[in-house]
Amino acid sequence: MTAPKGLSGVLAPVVTPFKRDLSPDRERYVRHCKWLLANGCRGLAVFGTNSEANSLSVDERMVLLETLIQEGLPAAALMPGTGCCALSDSVRLTAHAVALGCAGVLMLPPFYYKGVSDEGLYRNFAEVIERVGDTRLRLYLYHIPPVSQVPVTLALIERRLKNFPGTVAGVKDSSGDWTNTKAMLDAFSKSGFDVFAGSEVFLLDNMRGGGVGCITATGNINPGAINELYENWRGANADALQKDITATRGIMQKYPMMAALKAVIAHFGRDPNWATVRPPLVELTPAQSKALMAELEARGFEMPGLAAPAVATA
Repeated sequence: MTAPKGLSGVLAPVVTPFKRDLSPDRERYVRHCKWLLANGCRGLAVFGTNSEANSLSVDERMVLLETLIQEGLPAAALMPGTGCCALSDSVRLTAHAVALGCAGVLMLPPFYYKGVSDEGLYRNFAEVIERVGDTRLRLYLYHIPPVSQVPVTLALIERRLKNFPGTVAGVKDSSGDWTNTKAMLDAFSKSGFDVFAGSEVFLLDNMRGGGVGCITATGNINPGAINELYENWRGANADALQKDITATRGIMQKYPMMAALKAVIAHFGRDPNWATVRPPLVELTPAQSKALMAELEARGFEMPGLAAPAVATA
């Protein structure tokens, strides 16, 4: 069996809708995923940070992934997050994604224990790769030290590439530090290692440095404009396009991102139930939501085609 083709472009860590009883809302989830692929996303990094993935059980993630494929979403466009604190959970989720034909998996390091060595992290990733034991596996490392507090170092990447060539496929750098992203690009991009920026703020610089795109929270709400820059990063207006999407990102970053994304989808999709988050997260306050929408609308922001007939909620 051949390995799936690698992803590039704009990927969204798809937000997860919940019903009033806080169970995942599969119907809304499928609809949003289809909207994203129809409006600029080249792929979907389901079960990422802004998906509230670590508030979902292993079984819930597996059911949602199966639902997407059953409803016609192409497995070749999916990069599910499979990194967990428990090694066995990472193995189970990764093997499941590979068996379904997903393009790759995005893997956090085990993030509960802090101050762990590169040796310990190497052993964790090596165990996942060896236990899955499938040549189709394409593993993308997820570097997000502001949240995980467990970094993925350049030395660790180099060792993984040496020992698992063809399997360790790339990285999402959500450090928020362009110097770090540039170091990854300089060290590895010429060898076919795919570097995704973790925010569209760095998309133009990432493309100019040899990267392949971005995996970004605001891909959930602004995929068309971000994709326009991806498609035209060599164009004369690239810097202006970058300035525009950076401004929208700046508005969103004034608020708790996961709650803000859902508030925007709820507003522009005319579907208030979308605002629900799982505890310990909480929704935006009415004042926050009003201020956010006012800023976005003042920029002429819109999400065409998002609104749909209301979905019955149990």
